[in-house]
Amino acid sequence: MIKKITCNILLVWSTSFFAQSTSNGKDTLGISQNTTLLTFNESKIVNAQSVETLKKNRIVFTLSQRFGNVYNSAVQNPLSEAGHNFFGLKSLSDLRFAIDYGITNNITIGLGRSNYREMIDGTFKWKLMSQYSGNNFPVSICFYGNAAYSAMTTENIYSGTIKPKTNELHRLQYCSQLLIAKKFNESFSLQVIPTYVYRNFIKQQLNVFNGKENKNGMFSIGIGGKILLNKSVSACVDYFYNFSAFQTKNPFGYYNVLGLGVEIKSGKNVFHINVTNAVAILESSFLPASNDSWKNGQIKLGFNISKWYNL
Repeated sequence: MIKKITCNILLVWSTSFFAQSTSNGKDTLGISQNTTLLTFNESKIVNAQSVETLKKNRIVFTLSQRFGNVYNSAVQNPLSEAGHNFFGLKSLSDLRFAIDYGITNNITIGLGRSNYREMIDGTFKWKLMSQYSGNNFPVSICFYGNAAYSAMTTENIYSGTIKPKTNELHRLQYCSQLLIAKKFNESFSLQVIPTYVYRNFIKQQLNVFNGKENKNGMFSIGIGGKILLNKSVSACVDYFYNFSAFQTKNPFGYYNVLGLGVEIKSGKNVFHINVTNAVAILESSFLPASNDSWKNGQIKLGFNISKWYNL
């Protein structure tokens, strides 16, 4: 089913050429005349990265916060529990500070720090191809890579295991993505996201329903989109499907991640409010470890605030 959906999307991209938004001539940073600009307004859609890179010498500071579950039908008294936690606003699932810098118009690097598992990460984004007007090149293609290091205590790293020999490499995890996006017209953009996540250290776990073990590496496919509602407000959505036999019908409950968001632009500031069942913000953290479900009301309110400067 997922393969059919992905093939249909790619077919639409390759055969549909709607009117595109292009720059007139070159701007001060030398973006070529026919390149389609702003497939997405920001470097992220909701949970997913977008194909957008920063302009050369532009620096962006971003604060991302994700609260606790709005509701949880899996507990004994879900309504009173929701009220007690003020619908998730009393707790914090994750908080991330990030700084990103545009080395060129097509290459962005970044550093970040997340509360979830105390991750310190470095990011690299390289736009390989840009969508052009006409039929020259119908999509934008971008590579995204992330390497993260957990600063948790050694006891927490190995919690729940027969402690192996301590190794600093156990703290590392990685995510690689190929971002393929098309801007169909002024109002609508779509993106697919083949993804691979690898964790150097995992707890040995077995899915008793199918006999499959947890693995260090996992493939996912993501789909994301944006609809422009007016000049400054957009609606965004993204979804990830994990190809993991261990997670399939697992009694501990693993769920694919869905995020919905509204994005508001105002000058140099972008404000993004969203809801999702993802527990963390970093890709290599939330993709292999999302145990919350939309069906059970286990969704979290979150927001991103970013501000940019030209150096």
